[in-house]
This record gives sequence, C-alpha cells and structure tokens, in this order.
Amino acid sequence: MLKKRDLHECHSLYNLMMDPAVFPYVRYKCQSYEEYLFITKRLIVEEEQETIISRTILNDVGHPIGTIDLYDIVNKTGFLATWIGTPYFGKGYNQRAKESFFAELFLQHNIETVFLKIRKQNIRSKKAVEKIPYAKLANDINQQIYKSINNSQQIYDLYYVEPLGFLESSKVMQIEVAT
Repeated sequence: MLKKRDLHECHSLYNLMMDPAVFPYVRYKCQSYEEYLFITKRLIVEEEQETIISRTILNDVGHPIGTIDLYDIVNKTGFLATWIGTPYFGKGYNQRAKESFFAELFLQHNIETVFLKIRKQNIRSKKAVEKIPYAKLANDINQQIYKSINNSQQIYDLYYVEPLGFLESSKVMQIEVAT
C-alpha cells in the first residue's frame, strides 16, 4: 500500500497529479515532469535528513496512485499532505493509506502529533478526514497553529491525530473486523 519514494514512479505520479481535480490540492506543485523529478529527488534527500517522511501510495496491484507526506517535522510533530489520482477517488485508498502511514509514524518514528490542514472549500478532503474517527478538529484547541496557517484569512480548518487516539481506534477496528 505504501513504499518509500523513488524516481521510477515519477512519470505515473506526474500524470495523475496534473489532473485539474487533483493539482490545486497538491502541496508540491510542478509545471513540468523535470521539475517533478527534481522535487522528488529533494524529498528523498530531506527524508534522509529526517525533515520529511514521504511515501508513494500504491493500488491493489502495486501501481503508484498518489503520495502521502509528513512535512515540517519539528519536535515530533508535523503536517500531513496527501493526494490520490482521480481514477482512484472513492475506492478507500485514502483512508487505507492514512491508516498505514499513521501506524508507521507513531510506531516506527515516534511522532507525537500529526496536523492536517484542510482548505475550507475542499469538500472532498473535509469529508475524508471526518470519516477518520481518531482525527479531531483543532481550530480552538491549537489556536497558535490555527492562526499561523491562517495568518491573513481563515482558509484552513486544522485537525490533529495523536498516537493514543489512533491506536485505540485501530484496536476497535481490529475487533470489528474480527467479529
């Protein structure tokens, strides 16, 4: 479902990213394939420096369909960025990718808080995050961060995920799947 980024998948990902339904919501926007290669190389280096954790999202047969990143990592917290190509919308990949990524972040990298900033007008992303039982609205709880991401106007809602909530929810989901 997830793998470390490499340059071999860039062509497929670039083509998916350029879709007008996806491109406005991509964190690392590029205007050319060569620029996308350059940014991917930079992300691989930044991961080695532990300032980002970046993964490629794969479909059921192992083809790249999007990316998921934890960026601006400081003091065991960071921000989540994710996108999936339009042919894969509504098929559960987003939620499964997040589950897998959060498990890696909390259990392998000891991340303490993952923030998600979602554009208020991005209805698809808002609906997706609201389906995640362990993602909590943080507009009022983390007002300093909320103000920093909305310095001129209120564009984003802020959500957060912490290990305890994720792990408790994962146990509940495992019990429900087992029964």
